[in-house]
Amino acid sequence: MKIGTLLLVALLTLSLLKLITVQTFQSGSLTASSEKQRLTRLALPAERGSILDRNGTPLAFSTEASALVTNPRLITTQKGARAAEYKQQMATAVAARTGGDPNALLALLNSDRGYVVLAQLADPGAARELREAFPEIAQEKRESRQYPGGSLAANVIGAASWNSGDQKLTGLVGLESSQDALLAGTDGYEVVDTAEGSSAIIPGSTRAQQDAVPGSDIQLTIDSDIQYTIQRQLQDYVAKTNAKGGSAVVLDVKTGEVLALANGTTFDPSNLAGADSASMGNAAVTSPFEPGSVNKIVTMAAALEYGVAKPDDVLDVPGSIKVADRTVNDAWKHGLDHYTLTGVLAKSSNVGTIMTAQKVGEDRFADMLARFGLGQKTGVGLPGESAGRVPPRDTWSGSTFGNLPIGQGLSMTVLQMAGMYQAVANDGVRIPPRIVASTVGPGGVRTVPPQPEPVRVVSPQTAQTLRGMLTAVTQNERGVQRGTGAAAGVDGYQVAGKTGTAQQVDPSCGCYARSTYWITFAGMLPAQDPRFVIGIMLDAPAGGASAAPLFHDMASFIAARQQIPVGPPAPFQTLVAP
Repeated sequence: MKIGTLLLVALLTLSLLKLITVQTFQSGSLTASSEKQRLTRLALPAERGSILDRNGTPLAFSTEASALVTNPRLITTQKGARAAEYKQQMATAVAARTGGDPNALLALLNSDRGYVVLAQLADPGAARELREAFPEIAQEKRESRQYPGGSLAANVIGAASWNSGDQKLTGLVGLESSQDALLAGTDGYEVVDTAEGSSAIIPGSTRAQQDAVPGSDIQLTIDSDIQYTIQRQLQDYVAKTNAKGGSAVVLDVKTGEVLALANGTTFDPSNLAGADSASMGNAAVTSPFEPGSVNKIVTMAAALEYGVAKPDDVLDVPGSIKVADRTVNDAWKHGLDHYTLTGVLAKSSNVGTIMTAQKVGEDRFADMLARFGLGQKTGVGLPGESAGRVPPRDTWSGSTFGNLPIGQGLSMTVLQMAGMYQAVANDGVRIPPRIVASTVGPGGVRTVPPQPEPVRVVSPQTAQTLRGMLTAVTQNERGVQRGTGAAAGVDGYQVAGKTGTAQQVDPSCGCYARSTYWITFAGMLPAQDPRFVIGIMLDAPAGGASAAPLFHDMASFIAARQQIPVGPPAPFQTLVAP
């Protein structure tokens, strides 16, 4: 009894000492450890801003969605012998309501994990019904990105998807990526208590909270109706001509705003699994090409601006011309022909163009290239934009001046090409194109980006004269007087434009291919008072099919859609001297 009493007293003494130690010396650290175990910091993702067209039509926006999560380990403990059957029922129900794979869901539920995600983006209604049927399912707030137009302007808008690591929508390509910081806003947070072994929040346990700041909306200059039709017409024509691809852009002449920008291949941002990297790009601004004869307006603009030639001047044009060690031919065989300067442009004579460029001179020609914005990024506001390439003046060889005036040996994007014709249409003033009209912050404050600085390229008189010469390209009268772009004409309207054909480089030899071409057309409507410029590029269409018929279709739609009044026909111009 004495020994038992002594042992009991010793144990009680030790217990008392331990209790004193826990309640005094270890109290602070144990309390902190306990708090750490049940305190949870939850991110409050900011609502992502929308992307709208010029009329306020949503092109991309976010909707509320829920991630469905659960604790398989807790289900096993609570359901005991019924756990296997219960998990099977849960997997089947979640798969039916969210489109998941029931076998994959069952494998997650059979794991010995404390947290699994059963559905990343479930509809709120489905989430509510599943939680009522299976209380072990918890719900986490998320966003689902919606693209109501499907592939409409997808190469411009891009795509965003849920990033599990950052617990928010993240831009992947296009404006969704390049403007991600603006669209994303600033996340908030909430510090709460959660039940032991669960992610369930204890009601009324919020310790601290910082509200999220929603992202800004971005309003584009794109017109959804014009974009839809231009995109569809381009894709149909690419398929019809068996081209590798193509691009098209529509600009507002007075503002430089991009009304439509399309590519021959595109994708559905809502189905990224079915898209490839090529279709997700934006070749209209990222992929330069050699433009061919559409570049001849540089020579003609310089000739008129510097007074070295006039539209009615007659040139004695042979079938070929030698420039340094290179012989340049016209696209058709002929002897000595007598073309007006307008005829040289309308018939697209390489020889006549080089003869005129030689009168202009290399330095003035190089200066005019720069004025038209070639070799420079437009600053349109789209990711991955290429500046194209113009050989530096100090690297020109003797034969360089046999290439550049006819649109070979330099490269540009279809947006740069359209910008050149916008300058001519706008009385000689080039306005760098833009695609973001404004941003609207979470407080409703609208911000308009700084307007691009206009660039005077040529005088108003030169631009007006050049527009008149370009109408000869599309004139369709008197048989032999036809211009190369007669198929681009639109009944009831004056159309000024230019065709282009440029040989592509054969990678096997590093030389120009004999049968693979970039086909281009750039033009304005209506020529006497231009409102719209359309630029088109086709990549290697079968048989070198012209882009002029496609311009006709696009211009006809825009004329009707914008209710452009019909006008008198363009004055007939003499192309071949008597």
